[in-house]
Amino acid sequence: MIVAYGFANLLQSVAAARTTVHHTFDPGLLLRLAGHRTYLVGLACQVGGFVLAFLARRDLPLFLVQASVAAGLGVTAILGVLVLKWRLPTAEVALLVLLVVGVTGLVLSAQPAQSRPLGPAGLVALAAALAVIAVVGFFAVRLHGSPGSVALGSLAGLAFSAAAVAARPLAAVTTVEGFVRDPLLYLLVAHSLVGQLLLGLAMQRGSTTAAVAAMDAAGAVPAAIVGLLLLNDKIWPGREWLAALGFLATLAAVIGLTRYAEPQHHHEVAAREHARGMLPAGAPARPRR
Repeated sequence: MIVAYGFANLLQSVAAARTTVHHTFDPGLLLRLAGHRTYLVGLACQVGGFVLAFLARRDLPLFLVQASVAAGLGVTAILGVLVLKWRLPTAEVALLVLLVVGVTGLVLSAQPAQSRPLGPAGLVALAAALAVIAVVGFFAVRLHGSPGSVALGSLAGLAFSAAAVAARPLAAVTTVEGFVRDPLLYLLVAHSLVGQLLLGLAMQRGSTTAAVAAMDAAGAVPAAIVGLLLLNDKIWPGREWLAALGFLATLAAVIGLTRYAEPQHHHEVAAREHARGMLPAGAPARPRR
């Protein structure tokens, strides 16, 4: 799952940077992105990661799975070095080590257990959250630059977090009929689509760092809290400190990695467009119009 999301992060951000900037909450952005082969490959990687994450949530607590989803950025950084010839500063090496240490701490502290049912109140809460996220996103698209990236990235993270909450009890369903008839399936799909649209809009606002960092924080923290309080997520007795340190270390490393990855990613986009004659020499990278 971590490897799949690592590939998806890199490919989808490249595609988003080359697509016409949208200033409205327009689902047509997903269709435009779908016209890029790079985005489609990245989307296939994301779907693969999504399926693996869904299967992991059947027995593993959300604080582990969601932090591991965010840890895919570590793979993105490594791919950037191997494929796009990014430089690997000493600080980024340290962050990669911290990321591995954080995820290891989460693995050692997580106690496998199946989820409790969410119940009617949980279904209503997820449906209400979907409506609120969509309405706020409709207005947040008017923001530009880093504020827009942070706002839309945070909303995308909340949507993905709600999808993870829906997936945890849904993964415990054992029959195909029960799976298809479960309202959680449709809430999961709806939240995922809204989150994908918001993430695409956030990445177009000029700061991949702000978008990804906000998404990872908003996607991991609420799901972890809901899982521990309501969904029977468990920590091995006596290892609560290890879980807390592992969670914080993983998020800190991910946010730090976005800071180093963004300028190199933008430089790569600019270099490719200069090579194709799409930008004059010395011009900054910008989305295609």
